Amino acid sequence: MPKPSNTTSCLLCTIKLVKNGKTAAGTQRWKCPSCGASTSRKRDDVTRKHQLDRFFTWLLGKHSQPEITGTQTGRSFRRKAAWCWRITPRLPTVTLPPKYVIIDGTYIGSWCLLIATEEHQIPLAWQWCSTESQAAWEALLRQIPAPLVVICDGGSGVRAAIREQWPDTLTQRCLFHIWMNLRTHLTLRPRTPAGQALLELGKRLRRVTNTDDAVAWLQQLNDWHSIYGHLTTERSYAKKRLPGGLWDSPTGKKWWYTHDRLRKAYNLLAELQRRGHLFTYLTAGGPKTTSRLEGGINALIKQTLRLHRGMTIDHQKRAAEWVLVERAGLLHTAPAMITEAAIAPPQKQRPRFTEPDPGPALYDTALSSEEGLWLRTGWGGRH
Repeated sequence: MPKPSNTTSCLLCTIKLVKNGKTAAGTQRWKCPSCGASTSRKRDDVTRKHQLDRFFTWLLGKHSQPEITGTQTGRSFRRKAAWCWRITPRLPTVTLPPKYVIIDGTYIGSWCLLIATEEHQIPLAWQWCSTESQAAWEALLRQIPAPLVVICDGGSGVRAAIREQWPDTLTQRCLFHIWMNLRTHLTLRPRTPAGQALLELGKRLRRVTNTDDAVAWLQQLNDWHSIYGHLTTERSYAKKRLPGGLWDSPTGKKWWYTHDRLRKAYNLLAELQRRGHLFTYLTAGGPKTTSRLEGGINALIKQTLRLHRGMTIDHQKRAAEWVLVERAGLLHTAPAMITEAAIAPPQKQRPRFTEPDPGPALYDTALSSEEGLWLRTGWGGRH
């Protein structure tokens, strides 16, 4: 509803107003030629848009609040932009299935932000969760039509979610994460010839660029198993049992795999090869790592939070969402996300004052021996 003061006629004598310069703030001033009354019109929507633009200049930039406002503390900026935190950012609904989708999660405090982007680092959807579970991944995948290929870093939760929501989508496991997992199992300096040969296979995996290289690499993996495969099944047995019922072994059980870490490293590569998650990028195209997401959007979110460190966890989550909206090139749609709840949130009702129930005073102003709040005499407690 327009303000009464925004009318083109004088409120006193109903004469049409004429322009009369501008105020110190740059607002157009109007004057009645009959009675001389002066007024200025106010546009709350223009004011809010200006405040929102200034809020984004600070949030998505590197300057502090005092530097933005030119003041000592930036308190006026925080007061005027407080309502901007109550806007809920959102991305448009994805209607057309993308060809390639990269998914990954990043942790902000105790929260995990799951992000899905297309191959050109444009965010498609996000989902907040406490941990990377199957339910959280399914909530993210349901927002996007099934693509041709999904690039992920593995994990039981994401694999189960893809199998449930996108059963016909091809999967490309991030080769960099495979290399990191191999390093965890084998270290960078394995002492056995089997470990050294398997680590070298992991290095060559990242240099595969065509199907001929992939066939040669798979043949080398089979050759490794022919030579060292017996080491992955060797067992060691404990010689005695401890009084508590456990065995005197690294695992507390009667037997364990002698070369457990070597076995885990080989099974990692063999299982990915069996599922067909190693060389999808050669047959269907698309990226072979999630580095575009981790080194692009995730790094930008962490940089924003580092530049404006000290925010509450709710503000950190909201800042991460605005980074995604800005990365999608949709920051100009932010004014359309303003709601009445964001502008004027409902006031909290103060509890009505009621008389205390009749009865003995439970906490009063008199001295009590149990509290120890009285004048003391003597030497008690002193040495």
